[in-house]
Amino acid sequence: MDAALITAILDFGNLILASANVIIGFSLFLYILLFNSRSAVARAFCALEAFITLVYIVDVGMTEIGTPVAASIWLRLQWLGIAFVPAAYLHFSDALLRTTVGVSRWRRVGVFLTYLLGFVAFGLVMASEFIVKGLAVQNYLFYLEPGPFFGVFTAYYALVSLGGWVNITRARAAALTSASRRRLSYLMLAVIAPTLGVFPYLLIPPAARYLGTPIIQVLTLAGNLGIALMTIVIAYVVAYQGVILPDRVVKHRLIHFLLRGPLVAILVIALMLTIPRVEHILGLPRDTVLIVSVAGSIVLLQVLVNAAKPAIDRIIYRRDRHEIAWIQDLEQRLLTTTDVMQLLENTVVALCDLMRSPSGFIVTMHDTTLALRVTTGPREAASRFLERASAADLLEWLTNSRKDEFISNQDFVLADGHWLLPLRSHTENATLGVLGVWATGPTLELGEADLEAVYGLVRRAERALEDMRLQERIFGLLQGLGSELEEIQQFRSRPPYGRHMESAEVNPVDSPGFIQIVKDALSQFWGGPKLSQSPLLRMKIVSERLAQNDNVPAKAVRSVLQEAMERLKPEGERSMVAAEWMIYNILDLRFVRGQRIRDVARSLAMSESDFYRKQRIAIEQLAETLAEMERSRR
Repeated sequence: MDAALITAILDFGNLILASANVIIGFSLFLYILLFNSRSAVARAFCALEAFITLVYIVDVGMTEIGTPVAASIWLRLQWLGIAFVPAAYLHFSDALLRTTVGVSRWRRVGVFLTYLLGFVAFGLVMASEFIVKGLAVQNYLFYLEPGPFFGVFTAYYALVSLGGWVNITRARAAALTSASRRRLSYLMLAVIAPTLGVFPYLLIPPAARYLGTPIIQVLTLAGNLGIALMTIVIAYVVAYQGVILPDRVVKHRLIHFLLRGPLVAILVIALMLTIPRVEHILGLPRDTVLIVSVAGSIVLLQVLVNAAKPAIDRIIYRRDRHEIAWIQDLEQRLLTTTDVMQLLENTVVALCDLMRSPSGFIVTMHDTTLALRVTTGPREAASRFLERASAADLLEWLTNSRKDEFISNQDFVLADGHWLLPLRSHTENATLGVLGVWATGPTLELGEADLEAVYGLVRRAERALEDMRLQERIFGLLQGLGSELEEIQQFRSRPPYGRHMESAEVNPVDSPGFIQIVKDALSQFWGGPKLSQSPLLRMKIVSERLAQNDNVPAKAVRSVLQEAMERLKPEGERSMVAAEWMIYNILDLRFVRGQRIRDVARSLAMSESDFYRKQRIAIEQLAETLAEMERSRR
C-alpha cells in the first residue's frame, strides 16, 4: 500500500479519535457536574477532565492550521491543559483518598502547591523559552522544541503523577468489599491512560529525531483510542461516588447518556469528516448530502437505541430483570390524579348523553366530607346541590338503591332536581361516591339496552375510584417510607472503607440517618426503648439535661424534643388550618397527644396520603432544628 495513503488513513483516524476524545470528555464533564456535583471526587474529576479535553481541542484544531505563527500560538495555549493535568490528577486522587483514610492537611497543601507550579509552568511557556522554545516541523507535523527546563517539568510531571497513582492504590487498599476493590482497581489502571496520554512526547529529543511520522501516528492512534475508553471507565467509577441512587439506576442513566449523547455526536462528526469534500455527489450539492446524512443518522441511531433498550436493560439488570420489568410495567399502568379525573369526566359526559341530560357530576365521600370530583355542563347546578346536601343525607337517600349487582330505573333516586346513583366498591363494603345527573322529568324510563350501557359506564367509574383510593394508600405508604429508603441509599452510597467502620459513638447529628433517629424517638414519645435508648442521648444538648431530668434518659430526650417543637411553634393564636401552623400541629397532635393518623388528618382537613407527605416534612424540620441547637451548643 502506498505510504502516502497509509499516512492519510492514520491522520484521518487520529482526527476522528481526537474529536471523539473532545466529545467524550466534554460530555462526561457535563454529566458528572450535573448529576454528582456534591461529591468532592466528582468535582476533582471534572477538573481533570476539563484540562484533558482542552489538550484534545487544540489537537483537533491543529489539523486545520497551516501557518507556523498560528501553530506556535495554539501549541503554547495547549500547555494550559498539559501543565495542570498532574495537579488535577493529584487533586482527584486526594479527594478519593479523603473518602477512605480521612483528610490530610499535608496532602491538601501538596495539591495547592502543584496547582501553583502548574500556573508557573504555563506562565513560563507563554512568556519565555525556559520550558519550550521555537516551533519545529517534520513532514507537516508541527511541534515545539524543548527548552532548558523541560527536563525539570518532565520530572515534576512524573513525580506528581506517581503520587496520584500511589494515593489511588492506598484508597484501594482501604476498601473492605470486593465491589469497592474491583471499581478502584478499574480506576487505578484506567487513570494512567489519560494522564500519560496528554504528555508532549515529541519534545523529548530522541522521539522527534528517531521516530518516523508513521510510527508517531500509530502510537498517537493507540493512545487516543486508549484514552477514549479509559475516560469512560473513570467516569463510570466516579458516577457512583456519594450518589444515594441504586447502582442499577446510575448504570442505566450513564449507559443511555453515552448512547444518546456522545455516540450520536461522534457519528455526526465522523460523517462530516468522511463525506468527500467535492462540489457534487451523485448530482447533488455536498451540503445537501451532508445535511440529509447527519439528520438521518441522528434519527436512525435514536430508533436503534430504543429498539435495543430491552436488550440493554436485560444486560444491566441481569439479576433483577423480572422485578425491573414489573416496575416498568407498573409505571405504565399507574394513573395520576389527572388521568382519573379525565376518565371520570369522560364517563359523566357519556352518561349525560345516554340519559339525554344537560349536566352531571360525581362527588366522593371521605368520612363526612363531600368533594366534587368532576362535572359536565353548568357547574353551578352541582355546586348548589353540594351546598344543600350532606354526606349523611346522601347515604340516607340512597339506602335502598342498588340492592343487587345490576342497575334498574328504580335505582336512580330523585333528589333536589338530580337523579342520584351510589358508586360502590366491589372489594370493600363501602360507598365510593355518588353520581348525579340533572333530572329532565319526574320519572326515569331507560330501556334494557340503555340500562346495560349505563351499568358499563358506572362500573368503569367505580373501578377508577377504587384504583384512585388504592393508589392513595400506596403513595401514602411510600411517602411514609421515604426517609427510611433514603437512609438505606445513603448507607449504600457510603464506601465501605475502614474509616467508616469506626465507633458508633459519633454524634447522631453527623449521621446520615439522623432524620430516622428523630422519627423513632417521636414514635415512642411517652416511653419505650426507642426513646430511652435513642442515639439522641449522644447529643451534647441531651446529655447536659440528664441532671435536670433526674438522670432519666427518656425524660432528657423528651425535653429536648419538646423544646425543638416549641421553636417551630408560630406566634399568635393557634389555628388548625393555617399553613404556618401545619408543622407544629402535626408534631403535637400525632406524637405529643398520640392521636391516630385518621383523626389528625381529619382535624387538619387533609387526606391521609397528604398527611404522610406533610408528616415527613415536619419530622425533617424538627431534625434540622435539633441539628441547629446542637451546632450552636458546639
